[in-house]
Amino acid sequence: MKQTIVGIDLGTSNTVVAYVEAGTDEIRIFDIDQLVGLGEVGARELLPSVRYHPAPGELAPGDLQLPWSEADKPETPPAVIGHLARTLGAQVPGRLVTSAKSWLSHASVDRLAPILPWGADDDVGKVSPVTASASYLAHVRAAWNRRFPHAPLEDQDVVLTVPASFDDGARALTLEAARIAKLPALRLLEEPQAVFYDWLFHHRATLGAELSQTRLVLVCDVGGGTTDLTLIKVHVEDGEPQLTRIGVGNHLMLGGDNMDLALAHLVETRLAKEQTRLSAASLSQLVERCRAAKEQLLGAQPPDSVAITLLGAGARLVGGARTTELSREEVEQIIVEGFLPTGSPDELPRRSRAALVEFGLPYAADPAITRHIAAFLKRLEAQSRDALGASDVAQTPMPDTLLLNGGVFRAKALSGRLASALGTWRQQPLHVLENDHPDVAVARGAVAYGLARAGHAPRIGGGSPRSYFLVLDDDAQASRGVCLLPRGTEEGHEVHLEDRVFALRIGHPVRFHLVSTVADTAWQPGELVDVTTGDFVRLPPVATVVQQQDASGPRERPVRLTTSLTELGRLEMHCIATDDASQRWLLEFQLRRDDAEHDVSAAIRNPSLDKAIELIDRTFGVRSANVDPKEVKRLRAGLELLLGPRQSWEGALLRELFGALWERAGRRRRSADHERLWLNLAGYCVRPGFGYPLDEWRIEQLWSLFDDGIQYVNEGQVWSEWWTLWRRAAGGLHEDAQLQVLDAMAWLQAAAGTKRHKLPFDPAKVGYADMLRLSASLERITVDRKISIAEQLLVRLQRPSENHQGWWAIGRIGARRPFYGSVHGVVPADVATRWLDAILALDWKKVEPAMFAAAQIARMTGDRSRDLQEPIRETVVRRLEAVNAPPAWADMVREVVTLDNADTGRVFGESLPAGLKLIIG
Repeated sequence: MKQTIVGIDLGTSNTVVAYVEAGTDEIRIFDIDQLVGLGEVGARELLPSVRYHPAPGELAPGDLQLPWSEADKPETPPAVIGHLARTLGAQVPGRLVTSAKSWLSHASVDRLAPILPWGADDDVGKVSPVTASASYLAHVRAAWNRRFPHAPLEDQDVVLTVPASFDDGARALTLEAARIAKLPALRLLEEPQAVFYDWLFHHRATLGAELSQTRLVLVCDVGGGTTDLTLIKVHVEDGEPQLTRIGVGNHLMLGGDNMDLALAHLVETRLAKEQTRLSAASLSQLVERCRAAKEQLLGAQPPDSVAITLLGAGARLVGGARTTELSREEVEQIIVEGFLPTGSPDELPRRSRAALVEFGLPYAADPAITRHIAAFLKRLEAQSRDALGASDVAQTPMPDTLLLNGGVFRAKALSGRLASALGTWRQQPLHVLENDHPDVAVARGAVAYGLARAGHAPRIGGGSPRSYFLVLDDDAQASRGVCLLPRGTEEGHEVHLEDRVFALRIGHPVRFHLVSTVADTAWQPGELVDVTTGDFVRLPPVATVVQQQDASGPRERPVRLTTSLTELGRLEMHCIATDDASQRWLLEFQLRRDDAEHDVSAAIRNPSLDKAIELIDRTFGVRSANVDPKEVKRLRAGLELLLGPRQSWEGALLRELFGALWERAGRRRRSADHERLWLNLAGYCVRPGFGYPLDEWRIEQLWSLFDDGIQYVNEGQVWSEWWTLWRRAAGGLHEDAQLQVLDAMAWLQAAAGTKRHKLPFDPAKVGYADMLRLSASLERITVDRKISIAEQLLVRLQRPSENHQGWWAIGRIGARRPFYGSVHGVVPADVATRWLDAILALDWKKVEPAMFAAAQIARMTGDRSRDLQEPIRETVVRRLEAVNAPPAWADMVREVVTLDNADTGRVFGESLPAGLKLIIG
């Protein structure tokens, strides 16, 4: 039996644990044992979410002794975690892991790869963001189990909080970190909700009075790494307030870390010598010093200034120290005015072409939190107006109540400024709910949520505000839907559709469409409804492939449906086999309205698609043996006649065409023209191998053809299309597959260069130029292999006869921003600089590809572990301007900008699918 409800706030800056024992309602903070000095253990409310990786021999074993057994230690050899780690990290550069939580939400890196500390030297041990997060949870578990051996943490009712803006990937990785820490069974709760649960619990006896004048609460939680915004509607029934969350902000990587970094940039200008930038490791150390200074200068009794000392490195650790002063006025100007400008509710985030990227993290381009709040309120003005009962549509409705959380709001200058700004927008002061302990409110609120679930505390929700229906007949003229979840269903309550049996397709792509309505009709689960009338809103569909466990099994399984609404605002649907209840398939639907605007799978079906598939079937179908060879060659032209120029084909159309081609892949070898054409169309329709629902599954199917190779090995054009297919699909291939492709090409080239191998085809026809472009496009291979490819290519490029397009490949391999790969796999800056020297020695007017290659290698990212030194970048800018290169190319070297569609296509090697937008880290 679970004895305790435990809330864990796995924060960007600190990890906090709260708990309540069964039968009581006293929420306590668990003081976490940790190293607070060398060989000194102390219990603290906050466990800093940082790791220090000591050098071999730097610390004696006795310095790191913790009070739990070796078997319970999170890892061996141990990293230093917590208070002492933060102290050591401020003294020694490049060995401190920070902001692991922010990295969990950074999709442009491999979050399971050992990449932290970011920018650290090769001799520093590294861990993944997931491993770092797991180590903090494992430390908590070990400390708890030592204190409460009769009630192990893994056996308690554990609630772990996450930012409301975390996407599915970040939430899944958080759960993976918990699993690694041996905490597999826990619940997730959004942090702003936890903050409000904490406040509700502490005022549960007087809620009616406290919220009597409240209709709309804005919860603003500014943590170390994110700003989380949530709106909660307060509706009074029978004298009791009913609480419903009506909106959650988008992911916003903006918080205390940004403030510390802004101060560090100011101090860097004073400490750096000869106008050179600090290394990534030294900047990390400086950020820690500025964080401590910020807390002093914005504290209750601040000094006029604080000395900031940056230690040297290596033998000059002390002798190389530099010191400057940071004043209270400077901190207030940078932090208060820079991050919380008053402005007006019409001032929205500035869409600068530049964005702040430091330590590899893509922070928000506009640091003004108030402008992001204005955008959030504007997006939810309809829901806010309903909650407030406001009728004036001329201005954005403002919340009447504010609840602040996050360590930054311990500073009265910041909390006061935000309350004042919102009051000015509203034209009257807001009711500010007291939050005396923002550092621990999230953990306490997680416990309060656990009590609320058990009926011992006030609860946010009030049931689903909408009814949800699964669309059965997806026809514009007549659509029916079956009710999955009636309006008012409580979160966590399962709804079983016992009287409805559905056929679930196995082993093939399937798509589930939902609609919802706010109508108060009392529908019953399983009821059939006409969803073409009334206020039904279409939601983003879920596309998936339900894997077939037995290849010889049936293609369809009869299933019943079970649905529930989670606390995280998602509709979970289980398909349960009627003949075996252990066979369950989970589908999760994103219900937030704003996500529908960005959904790429809701595209309208092309009206000529069926005719296009008929054309494909004439060439590659069962009955196509008697098709005239000239008609085979005209297939592509025929498709363009039906569908328009192929560069205009949308992502949805392309993937449908790929599906038609894949179903007929077995007949691609009828002739050389068949094989060439199939490879060409299939690659074009699946490019760039990712970015569209189910692309991972499509590439997995396509990869099964690699070992088969091609049939017409003496046809140079077939070889060319073979390599082009894999270049186009490369973004969807995992590392092992990319290495297999690379090894296959290396073998072919080696075999072609020696007389010992008697090849069954002409080596001159295997397509060296196409293999080269493919090699440069394999961004998931190791850095060593990338360097080896480029170094060999540089030797070849010295020959006058070599194709100038090889310089495109050098630019792609040495690019500072990968097209799809993890940014930790970028070639080191010193190596890229050496390649750039070779490019600068060329005559760019005669070697046009060299210009774009130079721009890619010298491109500014803002991440000083990847960026080249400023003098070399200035040289590239001057050369680009001298040869009249597009101004955007010089801009990307001079500052952090995003590529336009044309230049993104140039990086890829050809145009991208129309309508497909890629986020390049």
